[in-house]
Amino acid sequence: MEPYFKTQDLAVGYDGKALIHHINILLEKGKILTLVGPNGGGKSTILKSITRHLQTVSGRVFVGGQDLRQWQPRQLARQVAVVLTERVRPELTTCAQVVAMGRYPYTGVFGRLSDEDRQAVYRALERVHALDLAQRDFASLSDGQRQRILLARALCQEPEVIVLDEPTAYLDIHYKIELLEILREMAQEQGITVLLSLHEIDLAAKVSDYLLCVRGETVAALGTPEQVLQSGAVESLYSMERGSYNGLLGSVELPKPSGEPRVFVVAGGGWGIPVYRRLQKQGIPFATGILFENDVDFQVAQALSSRVISTPAFEEISQSIFEQAAKLLKECTSVIDAGTPVGRLNEKNGRLLSLARQLGLPVTTMKESS
Repeated sequence: MEPYFKTQDLAVGYDGKALIHHINILLEKGKILTLVGPNGGGKSTILKSITRHLQTVSGRVFVGGQDLRQWQPRQLARQVAVVLTERVRPELTTCAQVVAMGRYPYTGVFGRLSDEDRQAVYRALERVHALDLAQRDFASLSDGQRQRILLARALCQEPEVIVLDEPTAYLDIHYKIELLEILREMAQEQGITVLLSLHEIDLAAKVSDYLLCVRGETVAALGTPEQVLQSGAVESLYSMERGSYNGLLGSVELPKPSGEPRVFVVAGGGWGIPVYRRLQKQGIPFATGILFENDVDFQVAQALSSRVISTPAFEEISQSIFEQAAKLLKECTSVIDAGTPVGRLNEKNGRLLSLARQLGLPVTTMKESS
């Protein structure tokens, strides 16, 4: 498929001095590209340069095969709509009037709205689930409601491309999800191409077709979330010296407790995760097992536990793996039964719990203590 949005050797910065070089983006129509990276890394600079809020240092930007430098402001506004992070607070203005500002590329010299323009305003409000806010004073809205109205204003321009700079800033999780869902629907159903920046790497991975990692003087990575968020990529992007990011789960984990394990957690099937996190918060180093390598507990245990005893997925636990776990359990001072049901494949986890009781180790069963 031919790219609808394209940058060619774009360099951006301030006062003619390039801060980021060689930005080459190829984006098909109806796709979402999200810029991620540390604060001050240049995400906003790239977006503002694309939308001509900042002058590019060099390179070109194309939409639909046309160079944006050749367009007059009204032409550009019919193709590209922008939602920036600056808080807009017009006084004594209804939400419908704010949204109607998006019709300026289509109105005449006097800015009078036609019936068609008014219909476009209410279509945009309906699209962002904000018809009930039409006559509300914009200044009286919550941050989440304001962001929806500003998105409606952008939609009212009937653009082919929407650019949003940190649209989820100031929003609680309810409004973050709602806003990103609207963007996803717009891309899929209306073929609108979306470029945005986000701080939330987990949400970026879920909503985006492509991620662009911005750090330093060049683009650190560009590709699908699966390609970009490979092992260690996020830690490198954000210079994380402690803690970790799990690309499979889309979660950030705090650093594991230091020291030799004092507790052995018998877990699996997701039952162990709340136990792991509780021990991590208390600073108690722990070991865990026996976990299948496709188990969700295994993913978190790798980040938080001192030792993990694991076994291949879909196979019965071997005697040698059991003996490794038993040896480690004997070195601990207590055992936690996370409550995982014991069946044929993980039968040896039941034997670990029996062994702990035979040794006289304290065994806490989470099903009973919860």
